[in-house]
Amino acid sequence: MNPTLYQTLVYAHILGVILLAGNITITAFWKVLADMTKDAKQIAFANRAVIIADWLFTLPGIVLTLVGGIGISLMGQWPLFEVSWLSWSVFWFVVAGVLWMVFLIPLQIRQSRAAKLFAETGDIPDSYWRDARWWITIGLIATVPLLIILYLMVFKP
Repeated sequence: MNPTLYQTLVYAHILGVILLAGNITITAFWKVLADMTKDAKQIAFANRAVIIADWLFTLPGIVLTLVGGIGISLMGQWPLFEVSWLSWSVFWFVVAGVLWMVFLIPLQIRQSRAAKLFAETGDIPDSYWRDARWWITIGLIATVPLLIILYLMVFKP
């Protein structure tokens, strides 16, 4: 085993987790704060910022987490689907990913498009508020699998 490569993969994995978890937490926080103002321009800005932050931090975080994690598994000779805590971690990562792909990303896009329009008029439609409630609810649900993974990674039951 090449220790430098292994350490680089561990570093990439941890950096990815920090980017992913940090960004999904802080973007939700800022978006909720913007929504609470009920100010169309602030809400539009926050929605745009969420999408930009996802491209800059969440997506690279996902890639680094996966590349680092799979690399660590292969180099550490821990077969992904033969070690219980790794198998469950992969399962929960997929669950979180499906929730994001099927629900959260479409909701984000819809909210961002709506916000771009209502930033001009100042009239925020009820459909935006419905989407915002769904986004935060499903977002919280999608965070639970990541917390489960964190537990599995630390305690390796």
